[in-house]
Amino acid sequence: MREIVFDTETTGLSFPGGDRLVEIGCVELVNRVPTGRSFHAYLNPERRMPAEAFAVHGLSDVFLSDKPLFPDICEKLLEFLGDCPLVAHNASFDFGFLNGELGRCGRPQVHGDRMVDTLTIARVRHPGAKHTLDALCTRYGIDLSQRTVHGALLDAQLLAQVYVELTGGRQITLGLVEDAPVMPETPREAPSRVHVRPARPFAATRAELERHAAFVATLESPLWHAAGSS
Repeated sequence: MREIVFDTETTGLSFPGGDRLVEIGCVELVNRVPTGRSFHAYLNPERRMPAEAFAVHGLSDVFLSDKPLFPDICEKLLEFLGDCPLVAHNASFDFGFLNGELGRCGRPQVHGDRMVDTLTIARVRHPGAKHTLDALCTRYGIDLSQRTVHGALLDAQLLAQVYVELTGGRQITLGLVEDAPVMPETPREAPSRVHVRPARPFAATRAELERHAAFVATLESPLWHAAGSS
């Protein structure tokens, strides 16, 4: 199954309030394995960058001034996204800006049925814990050393690793044990699943202990006797 993990950077928190997309990064997964294919673009927002947003991602007015407008990259982005599920952290935020930009240039919006929200999955998997991308990377031992500021492509790459762990890790396709859902079902597909192996008793029976003792009695000069006498 093909999935796209993506992240965005913006001028603020509200597209209806006038904020715009300034960066988008996408990473392709096939059967929860990164393929190495990605899409990345910086965008000219056609407005000034607020200081609060600059402090988050470090993208300045000067840096973005010669970058393309969203309509310039729209077709290539839609081609890369295809019609597969789209994974994001706090996905309603990223979908809001993506659909806002698509609507602004007269393109159909991405349907909500395609949305997979890792924040929702993390809240189910780890109730009461911190669910930021940094916290989840730390929980799963994912290297954060390059994340000095937010960046859409790097964050999408990190999120792809988190998503794999949240949905069963590298052994998700083994299918050797019972399945347990980790998020509610949506009309799009069955929930992601994590394999949980039930506890198994390992205590030896009395008959097994007797057979073991009888076998040990037949051994000649066992090593542990030699070790005990030295």
